[in-house]
Amino acid sequence: MLVVFALLFLFLNTVDKRKWLSALISIILTPFVYFYMFYPFVNIVSNYHHQKYFNSEAWVEKPALRYEMIDNTIESDTLIGLSKQKIKNLLGKHEWLSWNNTKKDFDSNKWNYGLGIEPGAFNDKKECVEITFEKDIVATLTHYQEEITYENEKE
Repeated sequence: MLVVFALLFLFLNTVDKRKWLSALISIILTPFVYFYMFYPFVNIVSNYHHQKYFNSEAWVEKPALRYEMIDNTIESDTLIGLSKQKIKNLLGKHEWLSWNNTKKDFDSNKWNYGLGIEPGAFNDKKECVEITFEKDIVATLTHYQEEITYENEKE
């Protein structure tokens, strides 16, 4: 902090007094302009922007984009009415099956896929989607959150 004041003092004594105020204002405003105007604009127009619409290649090759795709996929009913084989071709093999308490076994008509973790520092849940089949046809897609668990290291 002392270094900042020393540099500011040095700056104010070496620069013409009429221009120091405009220079000081521009130094203070530059981060605000960058982070609140320039950076959001670059993020919007850049090619590395969020994948909001369903794309089966991106689903398989870039699983980190699944979280971005799922909302539009559910809202637009993109996968509703497709067969199990078509879903397997588009999304790949299910990552896990839901548990059915009445059967005391996994339910082969409820496929689950991991979507990743929602961005945020204090997030302790991972995003998932459950695809429910009726007569081997997709009936519903359910977006849900699941607690993140870590395996304990064996001692």
